[in-house]
Amino acid sequence: MLHSRIKRLRTLLCQNDLDAAVLVSPLHLRYYCGFSGSDGVLVVAADRVCFLTDSRYITQAKQQVSADVVEQYGQKIPGIRACLERINVSMVGIESEYVTLDLYQQLQQQAPDIRWNTLAGLSALRQIKDDQELARLEQVARMNAVAFEQVLPQIRPGVSEREIAIELEHVLRRSGGDDKAFDLIVASGERGACPHGVASDKKISSGELVTIDFGACYQGYHSDETVTLAVGEVSDRLRELYETVLAAHDLALAALKPMAAAREIDAVARDHIRDKGYGDFFGHGLGHGVGLEIHEAPTLSPRSDALLLSGMVFTIEPGIYIPDVGGVRIEDTVLMMENGYRLLTQIPKAFRVV
Repeated sequence: MLHSRIKRLRTLLCQNDLDAAVLVSPLHLRYYCGFSGSDGVLVVAADRVCFLTDSRYITQAKQQVSADVVEQYGQKIPGIRACLERINVSMVGIESEYVTLDLYQQLQQQAPDIRWNTLAGLSALRQIKDDQELARLEQVARMNAVAFEQVLPQIRPGVSEREIAIELEHVLRRSGGDDKAFDLIVASGERGACPHGVASDKKISSGELVTIDFGACYQGYHSDETVTLAVGEVSDRLRELYETVLAAHDLALAALKPMAAAREIDAVARDHIRDKGYGDFFGHGLGHGVGLEIHEAPTLSPRSDALLLSGMVFTIEPGIYIPDVGGVRIEDTVLMMENGYRLLTQIPKAFRVV
């Protein structure tokens, strides 16, 4: 898997007229050479792959990293410069999304003979997931289902949003997750109108909807899923909101096919919500890619230029958010396939009362 990833990266270097790439983001270190530590450098040239790190990680690197050379440096920038001098390159690409201005200036100052360029298109190389990635994404999605069923009995009147979030995070860790994927969202009642309503001390009341957006991280890969529940009997209006969002979610899934335009899938869900009179209350895009980052390419939105290709993993997550009333979001993570799609997330999304 790592060899095929490096091969695609080298093709990108040729397309950008670059001699080499210097990668420093932990997600790309994991993706291209298998390193799971938090600090290192990968130098990829046409005929050589070099991994550099400091004394804290050198033993780990020699156990994990797939590269032609694994070596220790005393200081990062001089170590990068020495490596580039040895392999005799002059046009070098860097990750503009992840390299800080400070690091870029240091590279320019200490390696002035190198022409540093943006490595355009790097994030797009991760859009098509390979078998190893899919296995990890499936595993972390299963953790969501296991954790949610364990926490479900605790979602009741009088329990705070924060208590639910803390317990859900603990169970995700006990289920095998390395960390939470993001700050878990638990938004009940009127707070459901906040799409990113991170859990508060508000106590859940009967007659409310509760939106729970959660996920874990496992070996670098993320899960992302949103469930909205009714706590006791809710009003007809809240039930209508739920059924509208669920129908938009299901219509978008049914429209998925290889080479579909992401903006067209977004439009399927968005048009349904608009036709039901709630178009002004669905402000975000329909979905986003999931992998080594919780939000990555492709994006499903009215402005997206992406085509949905077999092997892509992304969310479908329509929502309605009405101030002073509440909100609903329903989210699944799906794998695009040659003959349709497959759900990676496993929690049923039919209306549920707890």
